[in-house]
Amino acid sequence: MTPDRNISWSVGRGRCLELGNRGQIMAIVNVTPDSFSDGGRFVDASHAVSQALACVEEGASILDIGGESTRPGAAEVSAAQEQDRVLPVIERLVRETDALISIDTYRAETARLAIAAGAHIVNDVHGLRREPEIARVVAAASAGLCIMHTGRDRAGELLPDVIADQRAFFDVSLGFARAAGVRDDAIVLDPGFGFAKDSDANLELMARFPELQDVGLPWLVGTSRKRFIGAVTGREKAADRDIGTAATTVMLRLAGAAIFRVHDVASTRDALAMADAVIAVQQQTHGDRK
Repeated sequence: MTPDRNISWSVGRGRCLELGNRGQIMAIVNVTPDSFSDGGRFVDASHAVSQALACVEEGASILDIGGESTRPGAAEVSAAQEQDRVLPVIERLVRETDALISIDTYRAETARLAIAAGAHIVNDVHGLRREPEIARVVAAASAGLCIMHTGRDRAGELLPDVIADQRAFFDVSLGFARAAGVRDDAIVLDPGFGFAKDSDANLELMARFPELQDVGLPWLVGTSRKRFIGAVTGREKAADRDIGTAATTVMLRLAGAAIFRVHDVASTRDALAMADAVIAVQQQTHGDRK
């Protein structure tokens, strides 16, 4: 999907998110003690809700609620622990904001309970590979679905070319989704920056991101505070990488990404305002030359 192509992402409950002319922001709300950037800051439900509402005020249209850290080496939590963390937050946010709610989980049961609590979107960082049944949960609720690429637990099948591996991965994951009855207009894809990708692979994926636009589905990207940004900028602390993140936001927006999953909403809003202004000029110039 290119920035000049408008499309509605169907996320259930009679809601759609318009993608195309303006980049959209998905705010990260980790209800965890051990996430790599903000672990422990919002593990209390009240703090998580306050943070989420602040993100909406700053410009987020989606709130991505996660109850299990996805950082490398993080301890896996039980389904019950995950649900105890995220469900009270979702229930309160549904009452207090009209923003779209996303549940960051690979578990089918957590997804089902989160949707019942009011979530609109399921964001699966395992690309439907851990619990393929999650696709049926999404289809039954007509919810939105984000399918993320990952290199984790795929050592034997990884292809050496980063774009070829993206295509091979999504061929399988989209097969799961479509077989379960998930419509294409409910799906966005995420190339999975940082997930079992070293700095060179992440930079190559950024440089070649336009090659993925012929997939024909919208793209969500999550570079926020990732290690490869620290490697390039020399910023060791994750919280010091927001300027680098804003730079990747502009580059990826101009290359066709539609949704940006971030920690710092305010800087992303400004970065997208600049990128979208350039895109508008490009569209006008292209139209004048026809």
